[in-house]
Amino acid sequence: MSDKIATRESYGNALVELGKVNDKVYVLDADLAGATKTGIFKKAFPDRHIDCGIAECNMMGIAAGLSTTGLIPFCSSFAMFATGRAYEQVRNSIGYPHLNVKIGGTHAGITVGEDGASHQCNEDIALMRNIPGMVVMCPSDDIEARACVKAAAEYVGPVYMRFGRAAVPVINDTPDYKFEIGKGVLLKEGKDVSIIATGVCVSGALEAAKALAADGIDAEVINIHTIKPLDKELVLASAKKTGKVVTVEEHSVIGGLGSAVADVIAENGGAVLKKIGMQDVFGESGTAAELLHKYKLDAEGIAEGVKSFV
Repeated sequence: MSDKIATRESYGNALVELGKVNDKVYVLDADLAGATKTGIFKKAFPDRHIDCGIAECNMMGIAAGLSTTGLIPFCSSFAMFATGRAYEQVRNSIGYPHLNVKIGGTHAGITVGEDGASHQCNEDIALMRNIPGMVVMCPSDDIEARACVKAAAEYVGPVYMRFGRAAVPVINDTPDYKFEIGKGVLLKEGKDVSIIATGVCVSGALEAAKALAADGIDAEVINIHTIKPLDKELVLASAKKTGKVVTVEEHSVIGGLGSAVADVIAENGGAVLKKIGMQDVFGESGTAAELLHKYKLDAEGIAEGVKSFV
């Protein structure tokens, strides 16, 4: 693992790279360009950046219109407002006509930290998963986040991407790393339990697996960057091999990765399941590290949760 970088930074950098090779890429923001990092794109391509003001609902409508002219709009705001405030517009103006709009929700989950419960969106994956035809992605590091943005631009249809505020370790800097929408990544093979993680929790899951190994527990670790469509084959193959599955997400255990995996296992059998995530509670104010520790979403908490389950 090398230097840490926040996936929101990766988002801004990836948009600039896209802008250089594709003049159809437009970026819309809701008066948060400094925080969402789309300001990097604005500096490079001022004519293709639209600040819609603090008006997410209107921004989604503008993006929907732009997409009908052949442009590829990327809408950016905090996850809470991109998915929460503008849910009806995302559903009716983008999802229902299945338009080619990309939504970048930054500052998702409890790692927003000191901004507190009002801004810590732990419901965005559940909201976006529910919209028919919407692709939902949650990258784990800088490399994956940039690959995710590129893949979103190439995909024709609505896409929701989840990015974080806190800097996270780079874990996908391997020569054989390949990103594909709807395909999970097997990071470590194991026989006793399957840890299926997404987003910032993937690096924690890898660390937890090391701690578990010291206790004689051989954990398989899978990175699910695309929650919808879910890589059912990989999930089932691992579930059938170990018989025990633990999902880990910086999101509510209701409607997120855990629910998606639970659906697959319930329909096909082969394993028992435990969900590690926000347990039907709101977050609170504190540093990202303090909150991950309190809600048992850091490596120590994940290892503890897996150990008690196994």
